[in-house]
Amino acid sequence: MATTLFAGSPDETDTVDIGDGRLAKRERRRGLLFVSPWLIGLTLFFVFPIVASLVMSFTDYRLVADGDEPTKFVGLENWRTMLGDDNVRNGLWVTAKFGLLFVPMSIFVPLGFAYLLTSERLWGRSFFRVMFYLPSMVPFVAGVIVWRFYLNNQSGWLSRLLRGAGWEGTPNFLNDKNWVLPTLVFMAMWGVGNSIIIFIAALNGVPTQLYEAAKIDGAGKWRLFRDVTWPMISPITFYNVIISLVGLGQYFLVPFVLLGPEGPPEGASRFYTMVFFRETFSFFKGGYGAALAWGMFIIVFAITSLLFWSAKFWVHYEYEER
Repeated sequence: MATTLFAGSPDETDTVDIGDGRLAKRERRRGLLFVSPWLIGLTLFFVFPIVASLVMSFTDYRLVADGDEPTKFVGLENWRTMLGDDNVRNGLWVTAKFGLLFVPMSIFVPLGFAYLLTSERLWGRSFFRVMFYLPSMVPFVAGVIVWRFYLNNQSGWLSRLLRGAGWEGTPNFLNDKNWVLPTLVFMAMWGVGNSIIIFIAALNGVPTQLYEAAKIDGAGKWRLFRDVTWPMISPITFYNVIISLVGLGQYFLVPFVLLGPEGPPEGASRFYTMVFFRETFSFFKGGYGAALAWGMFIIVFAITSLLFWSAKFWVHYEYEER
């Protein structure tokens, strides 16, 4: 397909090919040239490591070589070992228990605060929004060190406040296997400012006409939330659930810095990621560690796929086809 552009006198014409012509090909080449740094980075630092780790999971590769013995292909041996490993089962159980507390709270706690921070009757809304968001800007390691002192059973401020309120025998939050996971969830709630901001934007995006129409029909606060607010913010809720689940599969830095790689007390905080860290970087089992990493990927992928399938039943998009 071609078009004729007129320049100067009517007799002077230039024919420029478009579609599959020279101009389109030149634009494609320029586009590929501009995105080539990103494509190279994606291939070298993302695609290639993923493929390499999958291949590695079928070998006995070690990060620190044992003599001159070459790496051997072992088939599904690493995967069978993983399925029979008590530490892996314990890590999955600890991660699942933490997730059952963390994922619902990471949705409903920010949503509750977002409701309060969108109320027109709340004085100083902008100030409180900034205060809730600030903790998410603090580097994780620095925040964990502060929490370690704050939760100390003897000299920590939380124990002092509880004893001052008359609660004798305050629990040892970080060294009691019954308290360590709720404590980690409580710490995680300290950094939900980003989710609060997202929910505030979602709540502000709900059309006021829908609320007015529902109120005319006699809807109370609960029905307003159930029939108007929740359907309208369900895409954002779905997004936050997915982000929380992906973050759960990568939850490592806080318990590692706060408690160490052994997951005290009695393995109650030994998350799956800490099992992966110990096997890979303490025992140098690169092949087994690759299998553990792929095991978590498969679990997270299966759960998120199930969520995407279920989205058609509870996630409502404003411009979806009727």
